[in-house]
Amino acid sequence: MNHGFVKVASAIPSVRVADCQYNVEQIESLIVQAEGHGVEIICLPELSLTAYTCQDLFQQQLLLEQAEMALIQLMNFTRSLDIISIVGLPVAYKGSLLNCAAVIQKGKILGMIPKTYLPNYKEFYEKRWFTSGTDIPAGTLLVCGQQVPLNQYILFRTPSCTFGVEICEDVWAPIPPSSYMAMQGADIIFNLSADNDLVGKYDYLKSLLAQQSARTISGYVFSSCGYGESTQDVVFSAKGLIYENGTLLAETPRHELSAQLLETEIDVERIRTERRINTTFATCASRTLRDTATVIDTERTETREFDLTRKTDAHPFVPVGKHLDERCREIFSIQTEGLAKRISHTGAETVVVGISGGLDSTLALLVCVKAFDRLGLSRRGIVGITMPGFGTTDRTYTNAVNLMNLLGITIREISIREACAQHFKDLGHDPDNHDVTYENSQARERTQILMDAANQMNGLVIGTGDLSELALGWATYNGDHMSMYGVNASVPKTLVRHLVKWVADTQQDESTRTVLHDIIDTPISPELIPADEQGNITQKTEDLVGPYELHDFFLYYTLRWGFRPQKVYFLTRQAFGTDYTDDTIKHWLKTFYRRFFAQQFKRSCLPDGPKVGSCSLSPRGDWRMPSDASSSMWLKECDNL
Repeated sequence: MNHGFVKVASAIPSVRVADCQYNVEQIESLIVQAEGHGVEIICLPELSLTAYTCQDLFQQQLLLEQAEMALIQLMNFTRSLDIISIVGLPVAYKGSLLNCAAVIQKGKILGMIPKTYLPNYKEFYEKRWFTSGTDIPAGTLLVCGQQVPLNQYILFRTPSCTFGVEICEDVWAPIPPSSYMAMQGADIIFNLSADNDLVGKYDYLKSLLAQQSARTISGYVFSSCGYGESTQDVVFSAKGLIYENGTLLAETPRHELSAQLLETEIDVERIRTERRINTTFATCASRTLRDTATVIDTERTETREFDLTRKTDAHPFVPVGKHLDERCREIFSIQTEGLAKRISHTGAETVVVGISGGLDSTLALLVCVKAFDRLGLSRRGIVGITMPGFGTTDRTYTNAVNLMNLLGITIREISIREACAQHFKDLGHDPDNHDVTYENSQARERTQILMDAANQMNGLVIGTGDLSELALGWATYNGDHMSMYGVNASVPKTLVRHLVKWVADTQQDESTRTVLHDIIDTPISPELIPADEQGNITQKTEDLVGPYELHDFFLYYTLRWGFRPQKVYFLTRQAFGTDYTDDTIKHWLKTFYRRFFAQQFKRSCLPDGPKVGSCSLSPRGDWRMPSDASSSMWLKECDNL
């Protein structure tokens, strides 16, 4: 299965100006390479059969005839190939000359698309030779012995996607033809371009293509002229670019003196999901005044072996590289601003946070400190309460106390041991029975303390639970599940760790940084089960529910993109490689779906909290789901993996 991926290529041949035979041979070489790699659709530059820089030679009958003969040769060459090829050539039509893209497959020309916008300024003189597609009626033309559809708006429908074609300047227009094609169903746009090189132009082009791909929620494949074009007045640097919904998937190096073939896969299923979610896209499509595009079905081909070559990030929530500092600052600022507004709105004199020495409560505390600093309030108004219980270890307790001291907040310590022991006695529960009652009673006791202390001090209880815990239901209902404002509610566990590290490394002194780094290195645990004889944590969350990096990966592709278990499993294997066995991935994937469905009732009554990224489980935001929905289809597909 291809799992919704379409393998595409941007190809840039070496050309000779006005040498159609040489050019078609170079194009054939790239096509056969792409076919061998399993490419479904390949795009070549504008006027690639003749070269773009022929100038007044376009008025020579011999060149036009040789371009048509080259197209016939290419048709014959592709007769036994499955790949769809898009090439550029000049085409004579009813007394005019058109700059066209020809779409060919298995020896047939499926359609011809004339260029809409002809640049005729500065170094460009295209109107000297060509007529715009807007100046001719859509219809058919006789070329290479075939009657071929000719239209600016042709959509080509394959078994795996629908695509459209535009040419160079078209995408620079205020409203490109691709905008209409996308609204009428094109998943991918191919652009045959010339695009000479100028200082600063490449960055602008990349911005333009990223925006057009994002605005149309589409894949965008761009191929421009390169080595061999005339350098009489301009130079062409061979730009190949492939985008998916605003994200650059692949690009060629520029100024190469040899042919280039750029290949990757576009996730059409992801594009279609995003369009369904984004109701503005559908509304805009319904209001467009363009006539319905002509739709041409391509030849059906045999299913081939499929290997995904594009990188799948194992940690989709975590910013990387040069974006890490910027993204962490942005996320942390959203959290602190949200809390600052809540504090100023309620007139709260204090905020109350349960400090365990774990990652989540640490991040919540850091957010509180930043919010108080931004509001000009004394940090003494932040009340950190440590509540030692039966499973509290020296390491977490010491880190909690040291961190609060270093940050200069008010510290309170209230043990829950006696209260829980009395509660067990009242219930008639054996304290040596470490079952769910034993665990949850501790979590609820801690929440009761926080709530009552907040009442006592005219304060707000700040929630510490994160997005990953909400997805798995790893919270005690009406215990740590509840607060007055949950600052971590849309921050997944893998991101919590990076945010704490970022704050430690960029905003804290050496002593505080040391404590924060030790907290980062501490195993994740609710510490509700007694420690071992050496005082070490025995209840490790990831031993019980699975690795959070896997669950965050499952969550991202389930919640953000709506992918089925089969595709999530496929992507997980791609992303993590040999880090996990197939059986391990299957086991925790099933655990994820089972818990995700069963624990919805906890998410249906979440307290307020700021959304910081593309995913949220708030019932007032991204996710509305019946608490009694059946998970049987998802679990069955997991069983069949």
